[in-house]
Amino acid sequence: MYGVVTRNPDEVEWPDFDRAFYEVKDVTGRAAEPLPEAVNMVSCFGDTAAANSNPELVPVDGEGERATRDQRYFDWAYICPTNEDYRSGLLEIVADCAAENPDVRLDDVGFPRDGYCRCDRCERLFAEWADAEGRDGDDDDWYEWRAEVITEFVAEAADRIPGRTYLTLYPDPYPGHLYRRAGLDIEALAEYVDEFVVPLYDIHYGTTYWLETIAKGFRSLLDPLDVPFAIELYAVDAEMELDDLIHATEVAESYAENVFFGYDASNAAAALRRKRADQQDGVTHRPDDDE
Repeated sequence: MYGVVTRNPDEVEWPDFDRAFYEVKDVTGRAAEPLPEAVNMVSCFGDTAAANSNPELVPVDGEGERATRDQRYFDWAYICPTNEDYRSGLLEIVADCAAENPDVRLDDVGFPRDGYCRCDRCERLFAEWADAEGRDGDDDDWYEWRAEVITEFVAEAADRIPGRTYLTLYPDPYPGHLYRRAGLDIEALAEYVDEFVVPLYDIHYGTTYWLETIAKGFRSLLDPLDVPFAIELYAVDAEMELDDLIHATEVAESYAENVFFGYDASNAAAALRRKRADQQDGVTHRPDDDE
């Protein structure tokens, strides 16, 4: 199955794609009305506009560094997942999306990096959790608490989604990395997620060995959980060779159940049309088939 991720309402009904994901809220904070024809997609804890308007929403590490674009390793600003008012607003958006289409995709779910968040609220909530659980409050406990925070949010969101719940994963299948970096406990989340989506973005796909390596890693990670996953490719660059995008698609679909294309429906559709035409060209017929 092939899908497209778009911000353009007109593209969700293009016949080239089996499924369309429409960004209702993206990492900039831009908002749009959900569409009944698409799987509506919500950037949960990535929100540069909210962070700029209210710095108290932003996660901090132990040194007080804020998770914003001022840090060289962040492409957008994050919101602390323990902020109840913000979480409540997210769940309302999820419910609004589900009212238009029963399937919803949750994007940018998790803490921003290993060291986050050490805001006063997180420190207090963690201390309360450790005390209630009879824990020492060491680093292992802290990572477990973070994972419970994220799993609880996904469970609450999934409870509002009557159809299929999609969840985007950071593209790192190495054992323990998603858990320690973002608070994503894959085994716990599998109870609430119907399909994981892994974005593997490049602007050229001139080489694909890295794509195959990561894809194989995710198949090894997710196979025991019996939850399908899709790979999302980047189709934006106007100078991208269609043959390279087609080859990346062939690699991706060797490992993932579905392949989605991010943010340029024209490039993605052109690649799929050529791919399908090449497959048709390869069909052979017996001499009497045309009689």
